[in-house]
Amino acid sequence: MTESIHPIVLRARDVSVHYEEGGNTIQVLSGVSLEVRRGEMVAIIGASGSGKSTLLHSLGLLDKPSSGSIEVNGVQAEAFNERQRSQLRNQVLGFVYQFHHLLAEFDALDNVAMPLIVRRMNRNQAREQAQVVLEQVGLAQRIHHYPGQLSGGERQRVALARALVTRPACVLADEPTGNLDRYTAEGMFDLLTKVNEEFGTAFVIVTHDPALAALAHRQLVMDKGHLEQEIKA
Repeated sequence: MTESIHPIVLRARDVSVHYEEGGNTIQVLSGVSLEVRRGEMVAIIGASGSGKSTLLHSLGLLDKPSSGSIEVNGVQAEAFNERQRSQLRNQVLGFVYQFHHLLAEFDALDNVAMPLIVRRMNRNQAREQAQVVLEQVGLAQRIHHYPGQLSGGERQRVALARALVTRPACVLADEPTGNLDRYTAEGMFDLLTKVNEEFGTAFVIVTHDPALAALAHRQLVMDKGHLEQEIKA
């Protein structure tokens, strides 16, 4: 798989997701189409249960849609097996969630190095690269601290560093400030904007926070599984 960055880092074509429950078909996404260009920051907003996280999981190749296609960095992924999907995720995408999902038994440095180690990079090289990214997110003095020794905001910065360490074309973020107080969330806002501007990393951010959504180049509104409208920043 190529590691070059395609001008369109994510593309969804007519993506639908449904599942069966008690003999009924539950429609979660209905014919969603979306393009995210290199360096673009897109916010997806909407009520709880509107399908935002389901769309994010489909874009991130974490779940297969019922129909439609997902293209990541110019690569059509619908026919891939799970190993191929995992490899493409690791090469091109990064993920940040509302809860940091850091490994408690590893310090910040090794948490951030983990995606590179999964790539079978030499552990010392992975740690060197992880340290550089931790410094870039303002945690130079905290690299050997464990998650339990870090504040909520610091843990989210480690999670962001882990998402960025592979130099992904796009980071998918699901409520990245949802577990933070306002002051800490504003620091995360500034950091996301800085990363977007300095590294050209695209972001797709699911959020209920209007202040975070307002930072995006585009805001997409989801309603009952449909992308209903776009708000220009």
